[in-house]
Amino acid sequence: MLSESGTGPNQMSTPAAGGTTTLSPTRHERTAGAASAPAGNRRSGLILATVLVGYFMALLDGSIVNVALPSIHEKLHASGAGLQMVAAGYIIAYAVLLVTGARLGRILGHERLFKSGLVGFTIASLACGLAQSTGELIIFRVIQGIAAAVMLPQVLSLIQQTFQGEARAKAMSAWTAVLASGIVVGQVLGGILVTANLFGWSWRPVFLVNVPIGIVLYIAAIRSLPSVKPQNSAAGNKVDLAGVLTLSPTILALVVPLVLGHDEHWPLWGWVLLAASVPLLALFLAVERRVARRGDSPILPGRILQMSGMKPSLIVIFLTMVVYAGNLFATAIHLQGTLGFSALKTGLAFAPCAATFGLVSYFWRRIPAHLVRRMSFLGLLIGAAATAAQIWMFKDGGYGGVWFYLNQLVYGFGIGIANAPTMTLALMRVPVADASDASGTLATNAQLAQVVGIASLGTLYLTVAAGHAVHAAGHAMAVLSGAGVVVTLLAAVFSFHLYRLDKHERAATAAGAAAV
Repeated sequence: MLSESGTGPNQMSTPAAGGTTTLSPTRHERTAGAASAPAGNRRSGLILATVLVGYFMALLDGSIVNVALPSIHEKLHASGAGLQMVAAGYIIAYAVLLVTGARLGRILGHERLFKSGLVGFTIASLACGLAQSTGELIIFRVIQGIAAAVMLPQVLSLIQQTFQGEARAKAMSAWTAVLASGIVVGQVLGGILVTANLFGWSWRPVFLVNVPIGIVLYIAAIRSLPSVKPQNSAAGNKVDLAGVLTLSPTILALVVPLVLGHDEHWPLWGWVLLAASVPLLALFLAVERRVARRGDSPILPGRILQMSGMKPSLIVIFLTMVVYAGNLFATAIHLQGTLGFSALKTGLAFAPCAATFGLVSYFWRRIPAHLVRRMSFLGLLIGAAATAAQIWMFKDGGYGGVWFYLNQLVYGFGIGIANAPTMTLALMRVPVADASDASGTLATNAQLAQVVGIASLGTLYLTVAAGHAVHAAGHAMAVLSGAGVVVTLLAAVFSFHLYRLDKHERAATAAGAAAV
């Protein structure tokens, strides 16, 4: 709960059940006693930089490839379905295994899993950059997604273990800013790398850029990351195999048709899989309840969903990311495919959004406390207004010129001030012991939202824009923007509910304190 007293209005609360995790010294620390404050600050700063750059690198690769697809098509003679799988293979593998990666972190140790995932991600990136065929590239992209699913859930847990109080609040703001801006920066960086055509390598630097970064991060991880012995119960020290075996096909049944359906002209098997995802989800939930009744630890602990504010936060984040990712995907297609923008110009078109989104996500904590609790709701209203403005910009087949870039600033600002407080409300009561599961749940929720947004809004755009006429494409963007307004306003409704829930809890806490 956001406090009105103490060190600051937006300070993160300390862990409840599960307590504070004690960091054991690394082999590079020379004394067994407590380190000096400056040394401790340097080490914690290096830890934060290491895990956030790794997190950012993996997020980038979900979108950086988008503007490189035309070059991949030209150099590898990839088919439309092949290009779709190059983009989607990473997302599918990542989404399916993210929660499993979070659980493995609890069992084997977050530091160990982060480094293992980082090594796998770096090697897979090298393999992607050296791929000689579309099939090879797809396989290596899937492996890259698996490695990201191992690495990413550990980041929030390492932050929770390393920082306390106000320092944790600042670290969480930095994490939220990275989460917020990663997908947009991927488009920008991808456009720059493809246009630069470094060493005549065309699209390959999009993947090869990860290799030197990954090597540097691994060295930093060895030097800085704490070695923390997992402190879980016997039940929590084993993989919920039944949960994995039911959750994975559930996500696959939902994601694969959404990602591939349009290019495959919505075949029967796609509709069958979508329909099957509902009973598969019911089966997964039943299995998880049974696992919990046995006294074992389910892959998706029910206590996380029951934490105050978690459910409405998940809904707000899901709906917001559906519009954000779907709009970004369709706009990139419209600018590059219909209006003839270069890869660089297309990528830079999203720079204003990335700038305001990331900056606001980091600096929102400086906003006065009485405004903070309304920020998510107000930000979504601003985002809805900016999305509505796109209807006017795109309706005649253009993009609005300078107004488009100004609108990107406004949209990034609105979604930025909506995203950060919502994430904070969802995570602030999560104990250290549950941090990896909670981060895996939130990340899976956001990742599935991106897949659903790209598939649903992207399909809406491609269907309405059939024939690729400029006027038809402009009409398609207007229709998509209208749908985005509706979904964003729905997210605002749930955000208002979250605000009222927080308000009631603060009132109850104040009343309890007064009674004492």
